[in-house]
Amino acid sequence: MAKKSWMAREKKRRELVAKYAEKRRQLKEAGDWIGLQKLPRNSSPVRLRNRCPLTGRARGYLRKFGVSRIVFREMALEGKIPGVRKASW
Repeated sequence: MAKKSWMAREKKRRELVAKYAEKRRQLKEAGDWIGLQKLPRNSSPVRLRNRCPLTGRARGYLRKFGVSRIVFREMALEGKIPGVRKASW
């Protein structure tokens, strides 16, 4: 389980990105690079990190399912993910 502070920080970043998305788009279209620099650093979508919503794990994140590889495996074995089952050949 990741530290709660990391998860809270990531949540705060996502809120800032959403808040400044429209303004950022307008500044880019206008070519106002000075105005773009004056926006908060954490309002840039590049600074976001995909994290598992259940454990907060940043590495081994599966985009298609939105969870980490460890949580994915547990859910798949429990049958909570439709259409996914353990391979055997």
